[in-house]
Amino acid sequence: MKGERTRTIMVYVDSYHDGVLRGRVARACDRETRPFQSLCELLKIVEHSLDTTKYPQSFEKLRVFGEPRCRTVRKEQEHNHKQGELATFAIRILFRQNASWQGSVFWPEGKLEESFRSVLELIFLMDSALHYSSNPGKGAAPIYSS
Repeated sequence: MKGERTRTIMVYVDSYHDGVLRGRVARACDRETRPFQSLCELLKIVEHSLDTTKYPQSFEKLRVFGEPRCRTVRKEQEHNHKQGELATFAIRILFRQNASWQGSVFWPEGKLEESFRSVLELIFLMDSALHYSSNPGKGAAPIYSS
């Protein structure tokens, strides 16, 4: 069985404006981070990394319009990254079932860890932490906002 560092994805959020997050992402065992400019880009980078290492294995193949591009594989190494300017998340993906991810997310700044059953639930958890980081003392973000 591969170690916990292989299962853990580190997300370093450097900015979060109008619901758009930007930052860096890496597996806990990687030396270098990859930048992302949106939530969609973050999810694609993580999914590609999981597909490349085949760990955890996907129980279903995601459907796409057209053929996906081929990308190069990075070698897994130790990491020593600085924290995100706004927040950091350690995402442990334990399973990939029903075309989604299941696992837990740890938010070091808030000293909180929560389990998630889908990518959508993970997004809501991260959004509530980012809302709190951006607006301390105002509580968690509402699920629906106008």
